[in-house]
Amino acid sequence: MTTEAPTATTTSAAPTGRQVWTRTRGIALAVVLLLAAAVAMAAVRSTARHGDLDPRSADPYGSRAVAELLAERGVSTRVVTTLDAARTAAGPDTTLLVAVPDLLTHRQQTELHTATASSGGRTVLVAAGSWSVERLAPGVTADPATSDDSTLAPDCALPEARRAGPADTGGTRYTTTRLDAATCYPSERLATLLRVPASRDGDTIVLGSPDILVNDRLDEQGNASLALQLLGSRPHLVWYLPSLSDASATESGQRRSFLDLLPSGWLWATLQLFIAAALAAFWRARRFGPLVPERLPVAIRASEAAEGRARLYHKANARDRAATALRAATRTRLAPLVGVPVAQAHTPETLLPALSAHLAGDGQALHSLLFGPPPGDDAALIALTDRLDALEREVRRS
Repeated sequence: MTTEAPTATTTSAAPTGRQVWTRTRGIALAVVLLLAAAVAMAAVRSTARHGDLDPRSADPYGSRAVAELLAERGVSTRVVTTLDAARTAAGPDTTLLVAVPDLLTHRQQTELHTATASSGGRTVLVAAGSWSVERLAPGVTADPATSDDSTLAPDCALPEARRAGPADTGGTRYTTTRLDAATCYPSERLATLLRVPASRDGDTIVLGSPDILVNDRLDEQGNASLALQLLGSRPHLVWYLPSLSDASATESGQRRSFLDLLPSGWLWATLQLFIAAALAAFWRARRFGPLVPERLPVAIRASEAAEGRARLYHKANARDRAATALRAATRTRLAPLVGVPVAQAHTPETLLPALSAHLAGDGQALHSLLFGPPPGDDAALIALTDRLDALEREVRRS
C-alpha cells in the first residue's frame, strides 16, 4: 500500500516543551548555580568591607571606635557626604577629614581647597594619591610606589608623632617642596605623614594610610594615640565621605543618570552586540522554513520511501500525521471508484454519501474511519490501517 502527501497536518516537527526542558535543564541548572554563587560571593564581600572608614560602622574596616574615643574627650563627630556640606563646615574650630580624596573631581578638589585654605581649621587627607594631593595640598607630590613597611617610626619633631611613637602609617609616600612642612614616619626617605601649615593657624595633614583609623588596627602600636591627636585638636570633627551621587561631581552641578555614567565605548559595544544578535537570529531563522520538494538524484523504491517516512513518524510519535496521510491516500483512491472527482475526495459531504450508497453501509462509521480523530497509540494506528485496507478491498470487490 503506497501513500501520498497529506493535504493537512496537525503535528509540528519542532520539539515539544517537555523535550526542550529535558534537553536544557542541565544548562539551566548550571546557570542558576553560577548566579547563586555570584550573589553569595558578592554578599560575602559586601559584608566583609561594609562601611570602610565610616565612623558609624563597627566593621573591622570601619572607624566607629575612634569616633567613640573622641566623643569621650568632648570632640563631636559629624558625617557629611556632599561637597557643599564639607565647605560649609570648614572653620577654625573644626577638623575636616576627607576619607577618600581621590573620589573627588578636579573641580571639587579646587573648591574644597579654596574653602579650607583660609578657614583656620585642620584638614586631614587620608591616603590621597597623585590625582588629588597636588590640588588639596599644593607643594606635595605622591610617590607612585607605596611603602613596603606597615609600622614605621616617627623620626620627626611633630609633637603628635613623637608622643604616639611607632604607628601603622605605611602606605602612600609623599615628597614636598614646602620648607615649613613636617615630614614624619619616613619609608626609604619619603614621608608617609606630612603636616603642611596654612594661614590663620590652620594646617593640612596628609596621611599615607587609613590603618590608624580603622577599628581592626586601632589598638596596635601607637595608632590610637596618633589618631586621637590628629583628629582631636579641635572640638568638632567633620567626616567627609565623598559620594558619587553628589551633584557637584558633574561639571554642570546636576546629578547624572546611570546612562550618563557609562562611557561612550560601552554604548557602541552594546549596539554592535545587538546587531550581531539580530543577524545571528536572522541567519538561524532562515534554516527553519517550510519543507520544499527536491528532485532526487537517484530513483528510490516506493517501499523504501514509505518505510523511511514511517520510521520518522514513529521517532517523532507523530501518529496523527501518519493517520492523516493514510486516510488522505485512501480517500484519494476511493473517490474514483465511487464516482467522486479527486478534487472533492477530501470533502465529507461529497465522499461519504457516495460510499454509503455504494456499500449500503453506516455513514457514521465511515465518517469515523475516514475523517475521525487521530489514534491514541501505536496499536490503534495499526488497527486503523487494517480497517482502511479492508474498506478499500470491499469497495473494489463491489
